[in-house]
Amino acid sequence: MNDNNPNDPFDELMRRSLHEEADRIEPSDALPEIRARAHAQRSAARRPWLLTAGLAAAGTAAAIGAFTMLNGPDNVADDGDAVAGSTTTATGAPETRVPSVASVTPEPSQAPTQPPPTSPSAKTAGPTESGVPEPAVKSTVVPVYWLGQQVGAQKESAARLYRTWAKVSGRPAEQAVRIMTTKQPSDPDYYSVWRGAALNTVTRSNGIVTVDFKQLPKTNLDADLAKVATQQLVYTVQGALGDAGGTRVQVTEQGRAAGKLFGQVDTSQPMSRAQATEVQAFIWVTAPDDNTVVTTPVKVTGIASVFEAQVNWRIVSVKTRAVVAQGAANTSEAYKFAPFAFSVTKLPPGTYTLEVFEISAGDGTITSTDSKSIVVR
Repeated sequence: MNDNNPNDPFDELMRRSLHEEADRIEPSDALPEIRARAHAQRSAARRPWLLTAGLAAAGTAAAIGAFTMLNGPDNVADDGDAVAGSTTTATGAPETRVPSVASVTPEPSQAPTQPPPTSPSAKTAGPTESGVPEPAVKSTVVPVYWLGQQVGAQKESAARLYRTWAKVSGRPAEQAVRIMTTKQPSDPDYYSVWRGAALNTVTRSNGIVTVDFKQLPKTNLDADLAKVATQQLVYTVQGALGDAGGTRVQVTEQGRAAGKLFGQVDTSQPMSRAQATEVQAFIWVTAPDDNTVVTTPVKVTGIASVFEAQVNWRIVSVKTRAVVAQGAANTSEAYKFAPFAFSVTKLPPGTYTLEVFEISAGDGTITSTDSKSIVVR
């Protein structure tokens, strides 16, 4: 603008043009749009059912962090002797004790929430092609099965199933499988061949539980070991669901048929639970846990299916390798999985290995051993 000539025709023309342009602008309230964008961002962050490639890895990490182990460090799944509540073991033997379970607050990603409004094209948390996800819980105890070398077996690769317990929050079966595939058991005698597997979802529909993996283990095993390793998954899933044998388990990879699991097991059809005598350890110690500090008398409990209902035991000094105590105990019933219990008195302070085993009626060799490291104070 020219201040020296307020009546300049050019200045007057510019003023009229600016006024006319301003009159065409209609202001609007942008607050609703801002709120809608913010809500959409928060809603997307809360949608665990949106299985995009970017969110899948983050969802797995959040789910693995949701569980805590009983009586042990964060990176192991500890052994236990009973599941919370009135129930039976995976083989039908009655439990004798119930562990106390502290309340655990679930991670935000696992807390049950009402799904936010979505567009018609967005996926929801309802039924999927594979079925319905199990309900999330605040805190519960689930069984997790592991492999253990079968002492006295003719084949070096012979293995049997051993059960431990873990406290979880979120979806019980899903968390149990995550432990089985990513964690190490506290007992060094137990192991898993599911390393390298990445779980996607566990859903149920029409009497079948579908366990879908982003990636299955690439390990090839011999036929016998592959069967037991597959039953490790079946027993863990059914145990976490509280269904000892009725629900068949279908294994898929990224929603499709998985082919031969471990190079041996056909996954084209749902798998049923094998008989306990075919895959389960004939003797396992349920208490004390491995690396437990105890005082005398040391009370030992377990489950066994043995000849003439008798198990043998011994206490070996870690320092001297000498047997400091030994004896025998009976199960409640012969030739069936049944509980046993005994006490060991007068053990001086020290570190010991507790071994419970069966002596072969054929050649007198030691078979079916389960052992625990204990520290006596």
